Amino acid sequence: MTKKILNQNSKNIDELIKTIELDYIFDDKPINRFNVSNENYTNNIQNKLDKLSALKEKIYSIENCRLKNNSKNLIMGDGDTNSPIMLIGEAPGKIEDESESTFQGEIGSLLNKMLLAINIRREDVYTTYSVNFRPPEDRKPTAQEIKRYSIFLKEHISIINPEIVILMGSTAMEAITNLNKISNERGKWKEIILNNKTFPLIITYSPSYLIRFPENKRYSWEDLKKIRQKIQELNIKI
Repeated sequence: MTKKILNQNSKNIDELIKTIELDYIFDDKPINRFNVSNENYTNNIQNKLDKLSALKEKIYSIENCRLKNNSKNLIMGDGDTNSPIMLIGEAPGKIEDESESTFQGEIGSLLNKMLLAINIRREDVYTTYSVNFRPPEDRKPTAQEIKRYSIFLKEHISIINPEIVILMGSTAMEAITNLNKISNERGKWKEIILNNKTFPLIITYSPSYLIRFPENKRYSWEDLKKIRQKIQELNIKI
């Protein structure tokens, strides 16, 4: 029997290897003995998309919300919904609100550089926000707003089902952990349990904060190295 050689540099090959299943087919005819099926993989992605669509409708149904009333669009998330890494920012800004995408402009460029510094491409992670609408005048969401949207955010995490969660900024930290001083908490691995599943998470500074206070980039670099180390420890393919 000849073994087919896979191109290890092809896109998403690690994800393919991880998710395919082998069905053994026995037949008297001299045909292929192994049938590689991606049906479960396809069903999994469609199931996630259906759940994300339902979650989006829940968020749209919010009433009496200044965030919603101030925004043009609901910003849900971007990237690979099957990624092992979920990155959560604080809130959309003007550019994101207009483009209906996460982490755009100067902020997006910095995020791309941060991820590439630890050999991760932006398109290979899933990105979203703690709140899904742009706050008035790009202010920080209030504690009440953060708490209100945290219910949706936790459901969002459960749907994506990542292996690592990265919280960027104090709003994301507060939404998931209820902590409120990022300088004391960044760079430390923590855990959150959602629907009986434990998710490892780490808190770090947001790109928007680093643009305003570039002297703190050295701390972010320390956090990024810890993320890379955790990826290696967990043998995560990305």
